[in-house]
Amino acid sequence: MEFKRPFSEDEWLATPLPVRQYIEMLEQSILRLTAALAELKGRTEKLEERMNRNSQNSNQPPSTDAPFHKPERKKKKVKNKRGGQKGHQGHRQQMLEPTRVLPLKPSNCSCGNKRFENMEAFYTHQQIELPRVVLDVTHYVLHKGCCTRCGKTVSAKLSTDQQFGYGPRMSALIAELSGMQGTSRYGVQQFLNSVLGVPISTGAVQKVIDRVSEAVLPAYEKIGETARSQDVGFIDETSWLKSGKLHWLWVMATATVAFYLVHPKRSREAFNELIRHWQGILVSDNFSVYQNWVNKRQNCIAHYIRKARQLSESGKDQVSAFGEQMLVQLQQLCHFANAPPSARKWKNFYKRFLLLLMLHDERNDEAGQLARSLASEMDSLWVFLDENGVEPTNNRAERALRFGVIWRKRCFGCQSDKGARWVERILSLKETCRLKGRASFPVLVELVQAYFKEQQPNLAWIE
Repeated sequence: MEFKRPFSEDEWLATPLPVRQYIEMLEQSILRLTAALAELKGRTEKLEERMNRNSQNSNQPPSTDAPFHKPERKKKKVKNKRGGQKGHQGHRQQMLEPTRVLPLKPSNCSCGNKRFENMEAFYTHQQIELPRVVLDVTHYVLHKGCCTRCGKTVSAKLSTDQQFGYGPRMSALIAELSGMQGTSRYGVQQFLNSVLGVPISTGAVQKVIDRVSEAVLPAYEKIGETARSQDVGFIDETSWLKSGKLHWLWVMATATVAFYLVHPKRSREAFNELIRHWQGILVSDNFSVYQNWVNKRQNCIAHYIRKARQLSESGKDQVSAFGEQMLVQLQQLCHFANAPPSARKWKNFYKRFLLLLMLHDERNDEAGQLARSLASEMDSLWVFLDENGVEPTNNRAERALRFGVIWRKRCFGCQSDKGARWVERILSLKETCRLKGRASFPVLVELVQAYFKEQQPNLAWIE
């Protein structure tokens, strides 16, 4: 920066030397202050941008949004009131098979008469009650005796399925509470003691969980094989803690199963261990490991939508304008998943999209970064329009990780390799049961029964 003095060079030289030195000192001070002001302005903009980030304009999870700074959602104007609408299929309480039926007949009429004829049932009221739980406790009293032939002392032995202190259903209940519902070991202990009257230590709870983890292993391996045989895979990862050290919880979700892996790295090594021989269509975010996928890949448009919304909230007019325009284009692209465009509509969209990128790809700000990122990923933005089973976003994998994120925040991850294996297996079984529409408790009971009897469980339902 150069100062333009409001006088000629001769006038400057005619100025006394002390005055010139003072003016030069002031000029240098102004230069330093101007540079410092520019630096502070840049830092302030970055801090304001960081303070304004939320789950709507960045990749932050909704749980990180401050309760007093929740982003305002635009309310759609609807004519109908809240609640079920006319023609909506109701979800009434299902009539269960009764354990007893009590007919109720009218006792007297308002006129005083107590005799009735043509009696018929007109309505069935169902009341569901939890019966008093009486545990099935079996004591195996082992005897020993002397052989009448050789004189040896012979002791009775427990069979394979009788060696465990808690049966299949009790073990499955503990696993359901701990793994499927995310209850702590202490919480499981309190529940069993309060509801069932079973005194149990947290150490015993852990031993039961370890046995169930081994019982779930065949199902976990089958889920992995099924996931790696699908044509489309939704993959994502989130941070995980093991003994306080940073690990990563990976998931490979499909339309029918979800396969989890806890790995110490967020790298190609972990990715390859997750997918192994799989060569299908990858749906993912823009993480560098996924960008080098050799086959077709659908990039998550939701990530770009959040970035465009962030730019639309920028204080810079040109950046904000680009963010608003790109937000409209990306949202329209997502809508094409439910309403495929005609050839003419797609041609018009494609022209507008390319023009918007060309006008901003040489910029040296956030708008230029987003434009160049979209241009480099052009081939992976609309694979969902041509391939069945592909979705425009990676929401399927992100939803599959949600319970794992809650688990991590509540329990701070796990403490050992054994705990990491339990997390992988129970999360895979939990999410797969949800996708299959199956209740998890009966599945756990079958797996534990097969494990106690040293038999191979029936896993045909996973395929």
